[in-house]
Amino acid sequence: MSLNRAEQTVHDHIARQPEERRHWQERVTRLAARAADDHAAADAVAEELAAYCRERAGVVAEFRGLAGPGGPGRLLLRSLAELLLRQWAAPRPKPPRATDTSAATGGTDKH
Repeated sequence: MSLNRAEQTVHDHIARQPEERRHWQERVTRLAARAADDHAAADAVAEELAAYCRERAGVVAEFRGLAGPGGPGRLLLRSLAELLLRQWAAPRPKPPRATDTSAATGGTDKH
């Protein structure tokens, strides 16, 4: 998976800080459990990561330049969110496939 510069910076920062890593493992797990599906979980984690970056920009030098010209609201952290979900959240069970009723009856309909 390819991460953009902002995502890689956040990922590396979290990986270097044991307390931050534990915090994000718990947070990602909690957000994934509450989400309706994988897409909603990734959206929630990405939003939390963006809020974290905006907050940390005031005190951590490596976060200050992440937002770029669009400002802090333009951070794109979806790929990082998906990566963290794959690493830390329990996989969701696949929904059962709908069965084709004509295949189950041998493909013939008798009316």
